[in-house]
Formats: sequence, structure tokens, C-alpha cells
Amino acid sequence: MIDKFSALDLHISIASEKLFTLGGISVTNAMVTGIVGLVVTLGILIYVAIMLRLKRYNRFVGMIQWVFEGLFKSVHDIIPDKVLARKIAPLAITIFFIVLFNYWLSVIPGLDSIKYNGVPVIRSITSDLNFTISIALVTMVTAQVYAIKYLTALGNIQRYFRNPFKDPIGAFEGILELVGEISRGTALALRLFGNAFAGEVLLIVIALLSGYLASVVLPFFMAFELFIGLIQAYVFFALSLIFTSLAVTPHEDSPSDHSPTAKHIQLVAK
Repeated sequence: MIDKFSALDLHISIASEKLFTLGGISVTNAMVTGIVGLVVTLGILIYVAIMLRLKRYNRFVGMIQWVFEGLFKSVHDIIPDKVLARKIAPLAITIFFIVLFNYWLSVIPGLDSIKYNGVPVIRSITSDLNFTISIALVTMVTAQVYAIKYLTALGNIQRYFRNPFKDPIGAFEGILELVGEISRGTALALRLFGNAFAGEVLLIVIALLSGYLASVVLPFFMAFELFIGLIQAYVFFALSLIFTSLAVTPHEDSPSDHSPTAKHIQLVAK
């Protein structure tokens, strides 16, 4: 078995690989697959929106609508404030569908067999660390924007920096909060990247090891990866909401004028 495995033509690259150069820009396999994933996501959502507007229903439209309504309900369950929930819902739900469909693109038969200049053409953009870091940054920056709106800039700064002489414990808590913000964004990016990359490698290895039995063995692992993709998309969706909710929640000892009162929430809504 070891000899057989060592003889396999197995090429795995952690970084996405360049396919060609366009206008001085290196186009990688993850970029190409990401564009396809974006087109697929937009196409599906636009199709469902048009069908709903025309009041034409089918099972596919009903399934997407059911998922959307479930996600929208989850937004309100995680973020009790209705104003903030409605504002953050479009971004969170969009991230869910983009991550889901792009993750599922990695579960394509012949993942490593379609090549251009010796480089695999299909590679899910969710297994590209640049992409996962980007959407993690978008999530964390969005959380900070709403924190400033709800707590004011000074109130948000006081979450991280306090006078160590007047409030040494609070100052230490602020440092922990700042470290926590960085670790949350890092965990978001690495969790998605790690699972997506490991899933692609798993399918490639199983396909090579199973040989002629790949058509029998692979469907089970592909179904498993589809399920994992759904879980990862929902985890990213839920964590982005939780981090936003934490960002707008003031500390108990913060000044009362920094708390998101009903009057202030109404002003933010305008």
C-alpha cells in the first residue's frame, strides 16, 4: 500500500497556482473558480428573485426561499435588536451563499484531472487564504463600523483602551478584548481555509487510492463534503452575526450615554 501511494502522481499546493497572465496580472485557478462561483451565485439568486416577483414557484425556488427565510430568522435570533438585524442581514446572508456555492464547486468530479499548462483549473476560492482573509476582514470591519454607530467612536475606543491607573482591571480587559478581536478574524479566515483545503485534498487522495473503484467510493465522500460546506457556510454566517452583536454591546461599567438606547437606535436607522 505504501509503495502504491508513493507511486501516485499527487500534486498538492497550499497556495493557489497561476494559470496565465492577463494585463500583467497573474490569474490563478482559485480566481477563475471564484468568478464562476460568483456568476453561479448571482444567477441563482437573481433567478429566484424574478420567479418570486412573477409568483412562479417550483421546488428549487421554494428551497432557496426556505433557506433564505431560515437565515433571516437566525439573524433576528442572534441579534435581538431589530434595526441592527435588518441592517446586517444582507451582508451575512450574502456571505453564506457565496461561501456555500464556492465551497461546493470544489466537490466536482475530476477535480485534479482538468489542467491547463499542468496546473489544475478547478480550485475552490474558499481554499485560497487570500479570499478567506478578505471576507473575514469585511466581517470584522463591518462589526467595527456598527460599533462606532451604536457606541460612538469614543465608546468603541473605550472597549479596548482604559486608564490603567484609574481602572487597572478594565485596562487589562480592554487588552484582552483587542486580542480577542484579532483572534476572531484570524479564526474566521483559518477555519474556512483549513476545512476547504482539507476537503479538496481528501477527495483527490481518495480518488487516487480507490483507482477503478472511484466511481463507487467517491460519491460518499462528495456527499460528506457537500454537508461540510453547508456547515462551514452557516458557521461563518453565524459567527459574523455574533461578532457584530458583541461589538455593539457596551461593557457594564461603560457610561450610560454610550449604550444603544432606543432614541439612539432610531437615529442610526435614519
